[in-house]
Amino acid sequence: MTLFKLIRKEIIHRKVNFTLSILAVAVAAASWLLSEAFLKSSNLKSEAVIQEKVDETEAHMKKLEDDIRKSMKGLGFNIYIFPEGQDLSEVYAQGYASKTMPEEYVYKLANSNIVTVNHLLPTLTQSLEWPEYKRKIVLIGIRGQVPKSHGNPKKPLVNPVAENDMVLGYELHTSLGLKQGDKVIFMGREFNVSKTHRQRGTQDDITAWINLGVCQQLLKKEKRINSILALECNCTTVDRIGDVRKELLAILPGTQIIEQDSKALARAEARSKTKETATLEIESIKKQQNELRKKRENMVAIMVPFVALLCMATIALLAFLNVRERIYELGLLLSLGVKTSKILFAYLLKACLGALLGAGIGIGMLYLCLQFGKESYFNAHSACVLVQSSKVLIIIIAMPVLAMLATWLPALWAAQTDPAEVLRHD
Repeated sequence: MTLFKLIRKEIIHRKVNFTLSILAVAVAAASWLLSEAFLKSSNLKSEAVIQEKVDETEAHMKKLEDDIRKSMKGLGFNIYIFPEGQDLSEVYAQGYASKTMPEEYVYKLANSNIVTVNHLLPTLTQSLEWPEYKRKIVLIGIRGQVPKSHGNPKKPLVNPVAENDMVLGYELHTSLGLKQGDKVIFMGREFNVSKTHRQRGTQDDITAWINLGVCQQLLKKEKRINSILALECNCTTVDRIGDVRKELLAILPGTQIIEQDSKALARAEARSKTKETATLEIESIKKQQNELRKKRENMVAIMVPFVALLCMATIALLAFLNVRERIYELGLLLSLGVKTSKILFAYLLKACLGALLGAGIGIGMLYLCLQFGKESYFNAHSACVLVQSSKVLIIIIAMPVLAMLATWLPALWAAQTDPAEVLRHD
């Protein structure tokens, strides 16, 4: 009798035993792969939750940052650079610096790699009397904003004044009866009123703006300015003005920098606090998800070996019962000259064949479970995402190996049976 014929007859004669062995392997294979799929699905769900929170936070912070940027632009310049040695109490009292500095300072800043401020605007300001109208005014000479040599161009906060134009504050143009398009004489020079401002309730209402170059000529302060205005970038550091001063003083040593407080800056601080809170919340979610992941991984690490051992124990028990029930048949086969090695290989190959069938059925059960429980238990993830082909290959190889290991002792006992000892009782 050939080995394969012996295996075939053994399977046919013990259908129930063989079927139970296949089912044990199928349940073990399906449980193993389903555990891996569930773990993978849970991990993907956790990552999606974290990423959704990160995206939501980034979108919220981006909108908040944009709102603050618009608010700060609407409030105008908030960083003022004054000449070296300027008495700041004088600035606070009269609204401008009496000392001057070279106009080239603003170009020096623009050509540097400064990052803490934008919108550089040189100005020359002086309080004087308008000779032709005998009115005290604040004269401000401005030009277009000086663009930085690096970075993207910024939309100007203040439009430049043309060489022969003048812009008037509310109190000046209303009290003098001037309107846009009128001609006026200032210090013997004719100007066109190009624009009039609405009432602001500040010193701006008695201010006249003219071109910086013209202002320097009229005041005999060529190439001189007494302040540089700038808009602070939306810094997130606690010591914003400290960072600004550190960078500006490295380029323009000796100058004095002050920051005008504003609601926008308070909002910038609130933004920083909000960002810190959001970051802590995301870190907390990540920590919780990692703890849940470790718990699931520990559960799988315990369950998979347990299922494998249960499978081996079941197969070993079925093989042992099969040997015990057929001990007389084995004795007869051995007495007829069937080799011990053939009986041993028959049991091992039978276990290997059953394990291969069981592994195939288990894989089929896995895909059925993934298909019908896709929405309810696996977060709508497809089988190809949850189950790696390498895992399936491991199951196909591991199950026959485990089955043969479980069958080894009963098969060895059967192969070493003494036919004389068995048959003398029958």
